[in-house]
Parts: sequence; structure tokens; C-alpha cells
Amino acid sequence: MLDLSSFNNLQLDAIREVGNIGTGNAATALSKLLSRMIEMDVPKAELISIYELAEHYGDPTEIIAAVFVRSLGDFACSLIFIQSEEDAGLLVDLLLRQQFGDSLPPDLPQEMLDSALSEVGNIILSSFLNAINLLIGTRHQISVPGVAHDMLAAILDVVASIFGQMGEMALFVNTELKLDGADGKAISGKIVMLPDPDALELLLRKLQVL
Repeated sequence: MLDLSSFNNLQLDAIREVGNIGTGNAATALSKLLSRMIEMDVPKAELISIYELAEHYGDPTEIIAAVFVRSLGDFACSLIFIQSEEDAGLLVDLLLRQQFGDSLPPDLPQEMLDSALSEVGNIILSSFLNAINLLIGTRHQISVPGVAHDMLAAILDVVASIFGQMGEMALFVNTELKLDGADGKAISGKIVMLPDPDALELLLRKLQVL
């Protein structure tokens, strides 16, 4: 298993570039879906203790909306799309109005809103993963997306429980997508990728930096 503490700058830069390619593909897919321009931040690749996740990614008590998937193929990883509840609501509204126009009924049930959030999150994360697998020549099978509304700390505790079986440190690749809503309000969401240790070793070998 890789010793994450020994990662050098070349390896981290290579992983950031993978995140950049994945996010670019996700931004393109979201732009086509919503017929809007999407901006993206430069991805970050960081080694973080799994016990510090919540504090690292924002206010641990903030209620957020998250879409979570697992990639179960050669490149095994977890992918999460995180938004504030307000931004998630604005994004879902954009998607539904794109499909139904002004005939969209008010007070839609939460199940329908979560289904729409799951759809858009799945498109974003699948597009991210497709770009990575195309880059390194691997195949993947993506899980059914899960949607959660909870405190940031509670959601990331689930992630920590997965990686706690593999070690105390994990490598996180994250970036942010931004777009303008119908009323001009900025909507943002964060993509977080957590490669499994074996998949991370495969990725670095494919990129010829290991």
C-alpha cells in the first residue's frame, strides 16, 4: 500500500491535473444539461486525516445536500457532490424548469426534488469519472447515487468510516463548480474525490509518476 506521507509535488501535481480534467468534463456535461456557462476553480489535491474532514471542508454544523457514488471498477474511489441546501434547491429548480418550463407546479414533494438532485449529481460525478477512466484506460461501474441532507460533519463521518478501515490519512481531490441561477444568484457545488489506496497506486503508475 502507498505511504501517503511520502507523496512528492510531482505526484500531487499529476493528481491535480486528473482532477482538472475530470472537473472540466463534469462542467461541460452540466453546461449542456442546463444551457448555462459553468466556471470551475483550480482543483486541490491534499492529504488529510480522516478525523479532520468536517473541520477542513467548512462549518461542521452546516446543513448540506450531498450526492454520493462509489466507483467499483479498476479505479475504485468515492465521489461526493456537496452543496449548501440553498444552492441545491436553486440547482434543482433550474433543472426542473429546463424540463417543465413555466408549467412546473409549486410545492413539489421532497422525493421528486431529491430525485432531480440525484439525477444532476449523477451526471456531474459520472462525467468526472468517465474522463479519468478515458485518460488512464480503465473501466468502471458506478453505484446508484445516494442523496443525503444532514450536517456536514455527519455526512463526512460516513466517508471517514469507509477510509478508517484503510488508514488514518486519505488523499482528497476537490474543486468547485459555479453558475448563475435564473435570478442571477450564484450557485456553487464542490466535487470531492477520494481514491482507494490501490486505485491511487494504479493512477500514479498510469500517469508514470510512480
